[in-house]
Amino acid sequence: MEQQFEGKIAIITGAASGIGYTVAHHLASRGARVIGVDLSESVVALMAELPGKGHHGIARNLTEPEAASEIVAEAIRVAGTPHILINSAGVALLDPAVDVPAARWQATIDINLSASFYMAQAAGRVMVEAGYGRIINLASQAAVIGLDQHAAYCASKAAIIGLTHVLSLEWAPRGVTVNAVSPTVVETPLGKKAWAGEKGEKAKREIPVGRFAQPEEVASLIGYLASGDAAMITGSNVLIDGGFTTV
Repeated sequence: MEQQFEGKIAIITGAASGIGYTVAHHLASRGARVIGVDLSESVVALMAELPGKGHHGIARNLTEPEAASEIVAEAIRVAGTPHILINSAGVALLDPAVDVPAARWQATIDINLSASFYMAQAAGRVMVEAGYGRIINLASQAAVIGLDQHAAYCASKAAIIGLTHVLSLEWAPRGVTVNAVSPTVVETPLGKKAWAGEKGEKAKREIPVGRFAQPEEVASLIGYLASGDAAMITGSNVLIDGGFTTV
């Protein structure tokens, strides 16, 4: 397998499961040194098992005020200045809009939006100084369409796209690109469980390609945006939704 990320250091949040873990494996198998971050303590063992050497897991709550700066400092201490940041950590707490509890609204914003910003800010500072960086934020198809019972989730992911636009504008002259990726439902273990049965079958019928996305497909897209080949792409929100938003 081509070692296109040889010598690159990547911080990945939400790295213990789902898209985050798949991206960690994708980049590691192509030569990157991965610093995986997750709320779950399992991230330490999972990162140690990735292909290659020198990977490092950090179990941390990203909503803690100093978490982002301390995570980036630890990454620099154990591996060096990061070249890549993948903001994949997130939650989907679903309620009818009239019933969204304040605590669940705030938790969604704190994890999906604020944590992504603070990680981008902390990594962006050192990337701008170094003159190189690739930041990819996980948004969602829900950032550009409305979904039933997704008021907090849709709002947080739409805000990720706005944030991506601003960061890309400010940091492009310093060699740092910032993009968002917006998948439809992805068949991670959690995605399969949440969209099982007729609910999922109905959703698939509404997607022109007739299926949900695979984690590896999302990881491949993120891998491209994280590579040197994507230097001219910044400020974009790349949909990976099987054509759903075109119909």
